[in-house]
Amino acid sequence: QVRLVESGGGLVRAGGSLRLSCAASGRTFYAMGWFRQAPGKEREFVAATRWADISTHYEHYADSVKGRFTISRDNAKNTVLLQMNSLKPEDTAVYYCAADPWVIAAHVMDPTKYDTWGQGTQVTVSS
Repeated sequence: QVRLVESGGGLVRAGGSLRLSCAASGRTFYAMGWFRQAPGKEREFVAATRWADISTHYEHYADSVKGRFTISRDNAKNTVLLQMNSLKPEDTAVYYCAADPWVIAAHVMDPTKYDTWGQGTQVTVSS
């Protein structure tokens, strides 16, 4: 079946690091990204990667995480990673992996453009 499985969440102190992983199965996704949602807050775009071909790819980041988070993809393993450094308490949320066979650049921040979602992994950053 088509599915996404996230892992790597946990509890860290401010300034620490975590690496999230999203493993996809069932089909090839050319757009994969991360969204997060804190209690009482709207779902927020974090980062995404798009592949046009085997040698051309594009990365997108929310302003709030630029310089701290890095998204990467291992196409051989059909897995996307999110390296999170210099974590802040404001980063606390459930992080969801999202994927779609094709998403254009103008739509990467729109969660309604992704047709497949993982179950989420909790990230908690203490002050």
